[in-house]
Amino acid sequence: MAADRDAVVTAVLDTCGQTYADQAGIRLADKPSPLYQMLVLATLLSARITADIAVAAARELFAAGYRTPAKMAAASWQDRVDALGRGHYRRYDERTSTMLGDGAELLSDRWRGDLRRLHTGAGDDVPKLRGLLTEFPGVGEVGAAIFLREAQAVWRRLQPFADDRVAEGASRLGLPGSGRALAELVSAAELPRLVAGLVRVALDKQLAAAVRKAADYAGPSGQPLAR
Repeated sequence: MAADRDAVVTAVLDTCGQTYADQAGIRLADKPSPLYQMLVLATLLSARITADIAVAAARELFAAGYRTPAKMAAASWQDRVDALGRGHYRRYDERTSTMLGDGAELLSDRWRGDLRRLHTGAGDDVPKLRGLLTEFPGVGEVGAAIFLREAQAVWRRLQPFADDRVAEGASRLGLPGSGRALAELVSAAELPRLVAGLVRVALDKQLAAAVRKAADYAGPSGQPLAR
């Protein structure tokens, strides 16, 4: 029996619907420190490295106390390298240490350490937000999309935001790829989780198969079917 759309969505949320912010231990809120931590995580996730390693490196940076741009900038280059190394982020550790230091200084100088000021400057214009975010070292188009996918949890007027990576994951599961269509399937609070899950599905064919299998064994309400 083919899984229906509700069952697929439930399977995504249950199987892999954890945001990257949650995975990194970031209590995302519309406040300077957690928003900055999300920017750091987006920077780390932008490199050609596994998401798990990027998340582990972010956790090490935050555990070392580098949760604000002031703390990140005050840390020595070597201290940042060491924290990245503890998270096994070794292939890009030296370059990333430099980028994190430069990015922290840029945020402090231009936005007084507060990404809410960047948001106010761009409003809810996604292209403008992308443009401003890509000015941070190491945050290209991919990094900006990562940040916006997660930030829509607290910057609700950005919803529904979904990029090509989300659409790729949705296509693998037979779901619609547009943000607007996905937003009709879940609550506003669940949309960032669904989007994050679809990104994971796009990156992992085996996960996509596991989600399809879970959905196939669930009914419209997401409850297991009697067999």
